[in-house]
Amino acid sequence: MGLPLNGLNVACLALAAGLVAACSPSADFQSASGSSAALVSNVTLIQISNDAVGGITPDTPYNAKAIEAALPGMTTEGVQTAVESNTEWVTAAFNSDGFQVLQVFKGADGKVREVHGVTHHLAGPNGERIGQSFYQIGMNRRDCRVGKDLWRGMAICNAKKAPNVKLVFAIPEYTGPWDQLPPDIALQDSQLQRILWQPQG
Repeated sequence: MGLPLNGLNVACLALAAGLVAACSPSADFQSASGSSAALVSNVTLIQISNDAVGGITPDTPYNAKAIEAALPGMTTEGVQTAVESNTEWVTAAFNSDGFQVLQVFKGADGKVREVHGVTHHLAGPNGERIGQSFYQIGMNRRDCRVGKDLWRGMAICNAKKAPNVKLVFAIPEYTGPWDQLPPDIALQDSQLQRILWQPQG
């Protein structure tokens, strides 16, 4: 079951992400402050582009059979997860090892409304990887806003040249103020936690 991304849960997710990455083929990198940062996978199970998430496109119906057909080799299961202002039930896609890869959200039209990439083993439209820092991805704070409610204190940013994709960063040990992004040094060391895709920008 997914957990809201706030407070203790953010810390636990970040820790779990680090442990998973440590067991995966990876590349090390340095943070903006020069300290060692999380390991990042170089295995790509799913490519997220502006137009699609793997085989999921704006025309994909929201049902387990269609989602599995769009993601060969993956299975699906219902889980509860957090969006910014509430939690909801979604269809999660798992790889053959049982790792959760994607969370697929239902739209009012019976098609896919949104997809969240939640594993290290995927790549964003510019090669972004979960676990990478804001600094390593080369983000600009002008492209970001501070999260609210369940994503309080997180940075939600527009992916470069991909208006349908947003990047959600966790900011370690950030204690507010909650209505603004933190100073640049803290933001540069924040780590990518989720990649969000919507069928239209």
